[in-house]
Amino acid sequence: MYSLSQLAKMRGWGYEYYVDHIAEYLKENPQGNYQAACANGMIVKEQRVANREQFGDDVLFIEEGGRQKESEYGIKILAEEIIAWQHEQGIERLAIFLPSGTGTTALYLQKNCSLLTTHCSFETKVFTTPCVGKREYLKKQFLELETNEAYHPTILTLEKKHHFGKLYKDHYKIWLKLQQQTGVEFDLLYDPLGWRVLLEYIWLFESPVLYIHQGGVLGNKSMLPRYQRKFPLESEG
Repeated sequence: MYSLSQLAKMRGWGYEYYVDHIAEYLKENPQGNYQAACANGMIVKEQRVANREQFGDDVLFIEEGGRQKESEYGIKILAEEIIAWQHEQGIERLAIFLPSGTGTTALYLQKNCSLLTTHCSFETKVFTTPCVGKREYLKKQFLELETNEAYHPTILTLEKKHHFGKLYKDHYKIWLKLQQQTGVEFDLLYDPLGWRVLLEYIWLFESPVLYIHQGGVLGNKSMLPRYQRKFPLESEG
């Protein structure tokens, strides 16, 4: 939401964001990504989009989570940067881990890393975990964009079911610990689950692991107070 509002503002474009529902509290008390995007001129439409064909040719339509083939262009550049760094560091086998929403980034990252290392001794494998829905949902997203399963990332999950957007004490604890130990602020929506899964399966990785930060820390302005209210003892600790 916010990133696209920044792009639209830079380009001088109009920006409409379609969503099923926005909580009344957020409308009355704008904050975080929503507040910043509105300040950039975003117009929110609380309605479903039937399909992209309902818009004219002069409209750039972006699926939820960038779930479309055009996304590969930018992710290919990211893959090239990672492979170049891998060569500079002399890391023959590299594992990349990142949590997934639609899985678009993980998918195109694995595809392009595979293509870039086809004719050399270097190996780059992408691992991910579904933050929205189950393993089957994520696999379905992969297949919609790429039918060749050789280019699909490896999916790892926790045994316990996870609900997107729900507050979990273990999420908050690992977020606080990461900030204390690394000095890095991670996002509170995707990264805590990503790190929990990564540490659960750390025994799998003999090679160095590159974790991709999910960005989106502006959203922490609204998420963090929710965690602090629900788990005050963790906040004090």
